[in-house]
Amino acid sequence: MPEQVSRVVVRFAGDSGDGMQLTGGRFGAESARQGNDIVTLPDFPAEIRAPQGSIGGVSSFQVHFADRDIVTPGEDLDVLVAMNPAALKVHLPSLRRGGVLITDSSEYTKRNLNHAGYAVSPLDDGSLEASYQLVRLDLNSVTGDAVAPFGLGRKAVSRARNMFALGLASWLYSRDMTPTREWLQQKFAAQPEVRDANLAALEGGWNYGENTETFAVRYEVASIFQAPGRYRQISGSQATALGLLAASVASGLQLFLGAYPITPASDLLHELSKRKAFGVQTFQAEDEIAAVGAALGASFGGALGVTTTSGPGLALKQEMINLAVMTELPLVIIDVQRAGPSTGMPTKTEQADLLQAMWGRNGESPVPVIAPSSPADCFSAAFEACRIALTHRTPVIMLSDAYLANGSEPWLVPDAGSLPTIDPGFATEANTEQGTFAPYHRDPLTLDRPWAIPGTPGLEHRIGGLEKSNGLGTISYDGDNHDTMVKLRAEHIARIAVPEATWDDPSGVAKLAVLGWGSTWGAITAAVRRVRELGVPIAQIHVRNLNPLPANLGQLLHRADRVIVPEVNLGQFAMIVRAKYLVDARSWSRMRGLPLGVSELTEYLLSQVEEVQHV
Repeated sequence: MPEQVSRVVVRFAGDSGDGMQLTGGRFGAESARQGNDIVTLPDFPAEIRAPQGSIGGVSSFQVHFADRDIVTPGEDLDVLVAMNPAALKVHLPSLRRGGVLITDSSEYTKRNLNHAGYAVSPLDDGSLEASYQLVRLDLNSVTGDAVAPFGLGRKAVSRARNMFALGLASWLYSRDMTPTREWLQQKFAAQPEVRDANLAALEGGWNYGENTETFAVRYEVASIFQAPGRYRQISGSQATALGLLAASVASGLQLFLGAYPITPASDLLHELSKRKAFGVQTFQAEDEIAAVGAALGASFGGALGVTTTSGPGLALKQEMINLAVMTELPLVIIDVQRAGPSTGMPTKTEQADLLQAMWGRNGESPVPVIAPSSPADCFSAAFEACRIALTHRTPVIMLSDAYLANGSEPWLVPDAGSLPTIDPGFATEANTEQGTFAPYHRDPLTLDRPWAIPGTPGLEHRIGGLEKSNGLGTISYDGDNHDTMVKLRAEHIARIAVPEATWDDPSGVAKLAVLGWGSTWGAITAAVRRVRELGVPIAQIHVRNLNPLPANLGQLLHRADRVIVPEVNLGQFAMIVRAKYLVDARSWSRMRGLPLGVSELTEYLLSQVEEVQHV
């Protein structure tokens, strides 16, 4: 009988051409189908093809699955599948002592060992057996045996090694391989020999585990109880695309995406280009400026204009975002943040675009900013960004990041009928006593201006980047009018209603609060849980709306004797809350291109709680 375990962290690592992203993704899908809670962490280099067998070319995919609620991709590995020496060198430090190490012995050639920096093969010096459950497999040989009936060449056999490894890992953790079988049959339906060879390799891996005596024990992770409903595994990019699509349906407006390919935002273009059946129009522009310009033009014409990018692209789009601020037209900008500056580490995550999103434009240029907390939350955040943009006629920036975009988790598919309707409220008639149309005649409560689409009879008007007179919208160089308009634009954004923040403190006596935003939610939540399990009181506040901020945030922050703000930047949000609320917010930052480390953060929080208690 398999041994029951509560949670497991598995990482597949190999060369960029070894199919590790596919292998990890399929293992995650099997775990989700099994009813486990899962969180995944893909990690790959920016180079399309780094030198084979090199440290720089290592690609990995981590899957954390459990019989309970989990919020991070995990830290210490229970299983490492290393397809070559370079993958072993990079990822062995993450494998816990006593963990399972499966590695392809056929790849430990002199050339590959040199590339990885090994003077002596670690398979021969006894160091691995002393610390780990080492499983050395000649994957080329066993995979070749499994696919022998198909007469594949050496290269094709090598390409199927990942399926053999997946089959073996699936056996080890009692995974149901049905999702992978179905996926292979669909993926390679037009190439039956490739399909059958991969299926054979997959079954070969499972059968190897079943028949070998290498493994002392096999494991099983029970399914988690979840609320009734239809679930699917979803990545942040998929969730964002569906959120935008749902907002398009809810508003009755055509979704127009203007985009220029950039890592890690390109998946949004890929996802939405599949949705032509819903009327989605995607436009791959010649550059970032043309992409956002096209999206703003679509909004002017009455569509839901969206543009997607990452940090360097956001910098290029800022002038056109300013035009959207001045014209007060809806525009949704999805910024999937990556490690910068400049090209930086384009496939790695970071949260360093916050200040650019808030104030990276010339003049006083307020823009609502919203940040999802998890891959699944990208759906709600994208929907909300569209709602704010359409109902308040303003550009909205959504700050996702590479970790959220590429990571995945189970998602309870919402009932489409439960989503709120978004009323764009197009102007259809004159709004002055003289029977004319004043494009900047504002709603007295929200300060929203009317949105009249071109061609509406009697509502002809002119907008542009030059300053407008208050109300009439004619071009104005009057200083007092400019002062009024600058203040009105700021007040317009400040009046947007956002949900209040929550003070999460089960003890009721916490003196230290942890404040987070965006994708740090998972690491902060996991660290706070560990602190509380030790009986130490601690409060947590997480903010989704970064501009405007929740009205009660200042009150909550002043309840704490000390506020800690963990971020994947040098303390940008900490600086904002210190300036706005005059609280002693202390920054805790790590910028390694990865999500924050839970163990490291837990230790820091415990030290801070102790300090506060002795003040």
